[in-house]
Amino acid sequence: MVAAPPSILGSLAAYENYDETTHIGTRFPSKSVQLSQFLDAPNADELIRDLATAVSHRGVVFFTDQDITIEQQKVLATRMGELTGRPASSKLHRHPISQETSELGAETSVISSKGGIARADHLTNVRASRGWHSDITFEPVPSDYAILKMHTLPKVGGDTLWASGYEAYDRLSPAYKKFLEGLTALHSGAFFAEYARKNGLKILDPRGSPENTGDDLTAVHPVIRTHPVTGYKTLFVNRTFTKKILELTPDESDDVLQYLSRHVSENHDLQVRYRWSVNDVALWDNRATFHTATNDYFNDLRQGNRVVGIGERPYFDPESKSRREVLSLEA
Repeated sequence: MVAAPPSILGSLAAYENYDETTHIGTRFPSKSVQLSQFLDAPNADELIRDLATAVSHRGVVFFTDQDITIEQQKVLATRMGELTGRPASSKLHRHPISQETSELGAETSVISSKGGIARADHLTNVRASRGWHSDITFEPVPSDYAILKMHTLPKVGGDTLWASGYEAYDRLSPAYKKFLEGLTALHSGAFFAEYARKNGLKILDPRGSPENTGDDLTAVHPVIRTHPVTGYKTLFVNRTFTKKILELTPDESDDVLQYLSRHVSENHDLQVRYRWSVNDVALWDNRATFHTATNDYFNDLRQGNRVVGIGERPYFDPESKSRREVLSLEA
């Protein structure tokens, strides 16, 4: 576990910043602060470690008008994980339906309104809350950090929302927390396999870890996990990928997952909504957040490039504590 600096931001506190909300989201608004420069700075390891630690504590961090290239995104995502204890076997994720190109490589996911990852399970005329998820939880070893740079935006709309898994856990009653701790859930990305079949795509394999292999695209993870960097407990089920809590009957599981889905999507005060500008970058921790795009831009093009790191197998430590407990925040 990496100890949080007194300010959480550590060396990054030297740069102009502000919290977007109480529980999640910090922004560095000046375009003079460039992530690309962190990589070659004399104190690069300190800056990148503090950046990763800040992302783990605040859930998502935003940088304005960045010049970082896709290759630099890959280096940054790799070093963020390495400097905060990522297993040596974990690399960058290769999404099962990403198509390798000479320009972007297989480790880059194109997030586009044209199709692919961003539209593989998209349906019209359904509740917007259906889209909440954490990236690639269908993998046995899922994601730690993700970095998305948006380069093409619609005239109106296309925001992204993130929600805090820490605060989602803390909002539960003591009895409900105790009930959920120790339970496990099945996560599935079967719709990606179906999308690949319909579009004549080959499932990429392996996908950033020797354990992320094959075309089954399912995994079992704890419902409540312990974050390895902060040590906090966080809710770790999501509307898109989590299909069943294994220790419960189907009806019980459906009821619990429906409640937890609403718990995340309807508590707007544990969320942050970000309105993108061209070349903005968001970095988030998939172990402690959920996110969803706002699909309100109709036929306009919305596109960006995302790099996703692979972390560790999720685990639950019964001795770990909650964020509110550690920070002495009142319920």
